[in-house]
Amino acid sequence: MSESQPTDSSARRSRREFLAASGLIAGGAVVGSLAVGRACHAAGSDGLKIGLIGCGGRGAGAVRSALSVDPGAKLVAMADPFRDRMEQCREKLRKAMPDDADRLAVDDDHLFDGFEGHNRLLASGVDVAILAEPPHFRPMHIEACVEAGVHLMAEKPMAVDAPGVRRVLAAGEKAKQKNTSFVSGFESRYSPALREAVERVHDGQIGEIVALHGTYNTGFLWHRGREPDWSEMQYQMRNWYYFTWLSGDHIVEQYVHLIDRASWIMKEESPATAWGYGGRQVRTEPKWGDIFDHHAVVYQYESGPRMFAFTRQQTNCFNGVTDVVLGTKGQLTKGRRGGIAILGLKGEEKWTAEKEARYAELDCFEEMFAGIRSGKPINDSYTMGHSTMVAIMGRMATHGGQEVTWDEAFNSKLDLSPKSYAWDADPPVLPGPDGHYPEPIPGVTKVL
Repeated sequence: MSESQPTDSSARRSRREFLAASGLIAGGAVVGSLAVGRACHAAGSDGLKIGLIGCGGRGAGAVRSALSVDPGAKLVAMADPFRDRMEQCREKLRKAMPDDADRLAVDDDHLFDGFEGHNRLLASGVDVAILAEPPHFRPMHIEACVEAGVHLMAEKPMAVDAPGVRRVLAAGEKAKQKNTSFVSGFESRYSPALREAVERVHDGQIGEIVALHGTYNTGFLWHRGREPDWSEMQYQMRNWYYFTWLSGDHIVEQYVHLIDRASWIMKEESPATAWGYGGRQVRTEPKWGDIFDHHAVVYQYESGPRMFAFTRQQTNCFNGVTDVVLGTKGQLTKGRRGGIAILGLKGEEKWTAEKEARYAELDCFEEMFAGIRSGKPINDSYTMGHSTMVAIMGRMATHGGQEVTWDEAFNSKLDLSPKSYAWDADPPVLPGPDGHYPEPIPGVTKVL
């Protein structure tokens, strides 16, 4: 295999170094001294009781996907810091699935609000938890699921800082010991077409990988405004996307899908370094919190290739989502409308994936539930944690304006958490006298 394309041994070495830095390897082997526990849902049984943690649009969509592929699954509990969000989500699901009222069996006493609602949900007897809350809470909710012996499907990303990623990795190893599912919301990895495409790249059909290029350009997203009676914590939680401590910034929250596909193609090799540009050029009002509206990052891999990552959330601009992998014999493309193809050096089409009949998230839940029932649960914790960390590394590079090494990023102790979780507590970032939130300044902001 070529020097610039990661070998299986380099991928294994990258994984080993990643886990070792997390403190998950002891005595030369992944810690696994605890006895493997019985999965919380016995293989061969039919009914799966699902709990939803995080009741926004993404959570509602995930529930619909889960129920649509498994007639033995039903939603029995919901948790969200805000009760009105749960009630709205429940009503939305009932309207979207009028023939499945018996499988949307969430009584009022199984709506768990507040910052501790997830713990009450996990104690209510659910078999599976879908985690779709703001990304900041993912590590603590993952840990709680694993501790409770509950199978989990976690939406992307898995954390917003390096300490959070390390917590996710540790929880993933514990889930293996307990024999519980740890499934990723990076649904691309469950797409039959993308699986075939990546296999073809790994088989050398585009030659040695030279570069990877990804673009995720969109317009403005939602904003929920501010009510006079909201505390600052409530306001930021309602508008979580626009605060780095809650979302990780949009390179982590949104662009991470493209990073995950690139990491998959690179066999989980960790980038050696990253540098980039970013800022707030259009979305400058205080309502947009402290995140950037554009990022551009160059990742350098030790094995040779570079990844060029571009993402922008600016209105009235050219939009599109594309992935391109350039090789010495051709390229793999995933186009704006989802088409996947391998092209030759002169652009001639050599292979085109068949159009997929359904959204890959459906395949994800189908495989997850099959794994639970067979007693062979899926564990995606390493790949999902790794892709999240690559995205966080890119944000560090754009927020700080410096080149960042993998070791510096992954071993960072910078924790974005607030001092306490309460509606009257201060979030990690507060507005200044002019109402603006202090934003990262490249060349000034310290990110390590």
